[in-house]
Amino acid sequence: MTTSIEISESVRHYYGQVLQSSDDLKTSACCSIDAMPSYLKALLTGLHPEVLERFYGCGSPLPPALEGKTVLDLGCGTGRDCYLLSKLVGPTGRVIGVDMTPEQLEVAVRHREWHAERFGFSNVEFLHGHIENLATVGIADDCRDATTKGWSKDRGRAMQGAIADNSIDVVVSNCVINLSPEKPRVLAEIFRVLKPGGELYFSDVFADRRIPIELRQDPVLLGECLGGALYWEDFRRILQDLGCPDVRKVKQNPISIDDPDVFAKIGMVKFDSVTVRAFKMPLEDRCEDFGQVAVYLGTIDQHPHSFDLDDHHHFETGRPLRVCGNTADMLAGSRYGDHFQVLGDKSRHFGLFDCSPGPSSESAKADSACC
Repeated sequence: MTTSIEISESVRHYYGQVLQSSDDLKTSACCSIDAMPSYLKALLTGLHPEVLERFYGCGSPLPPALEGKTVLDLGCGTGRDCYLLSKLVGPTGRVIGVDMTPEQLEVAVRHREWHAERFGFSNVEFLHGHIENLATVGIADDCRDATTKGWSKDRGRAMQGAIADNSIDVVVSNCVINLSPEKPRVLAEIFRVLKPGGELYFSDVFADRRIPIELRQDPVLLGECLGGALYWEDFRRILQDLGCPDVRKVKQNPISIDDPDVFAKIGMVKFDSVTVRAFKMPLEDRCEDFGQVAVYLGTIDQHPHSFDLDDHHHFETGRPLRVCGNTADMLAGSRYGDHFQVLGDKSRHFGLFDCSPGPSSESAKADSACC
């Protein structure tokens, strides 16, 4: 494989035909529901069994405070996270799932009415296309002939469902960006469609080094989310080039490679599953001290006692916490602004702020991703 098209076709084949259930996976890069917070695990009981059976994600990258919001799920597969999000955004919200694999989308679309009847409302739509170009994705409704004939414009009513600039409140993705052969394009598209103040919140596999090209093209390593894993520092540089100089790790856990054949190929690389949070807003490339303080009001559902912005900002309800200018802006300038009181402005500067990660937060210990 030498081209992006060949890599995409390899991934499509692996997820559409090689994998028939999560039991077919060879590594823990795709993990069990044990990593989920309890309130999300409770929602799983309301989802169709086939949707759950063919889920291949990593972690549970579904942030809070989503009611009434528009959420985009990149690489939605059979729609598990979309249907969870449907409950979280509620009847006034909207969920859009995008995937390039017809076999996966066929399952998601086929069970949409089943979920709508169970939930009492319908707020989910699925689009077929590549996450590298969200301006050309097509509506995937009722494409029942997907697995044999492709997405038929006549029978499937496939049409342009382009996602507009500045139209999405939150973008999520569950172990999918690593599968793309053109990751900078994916990330550029994310920041194009996000509204100002919008949030990118996703889980993915990251490597401790740049992976050799021959391993990046191996079909099994690609499908297992290892071959395409980004080196973290390269990911950080891509976001900085896109105008996002401050990206935060929320949770991080090592991935075990238990399959001997896979380990023989790539066992020298250390992989982690990382949940990442980033915002579309002007931020500085260093944490600066302006003497600001933030207080969490305890008003986010399922988080009455505390809220973790990332792995080193644990906000206890009602307890003031000194924050850097970037953190203050993330809280005040996003949808979290209604849930925080941020004190102070940027009229006086005190130099650099020590914003380095410390001990793991309480939520990272309790609800960490298992990958």
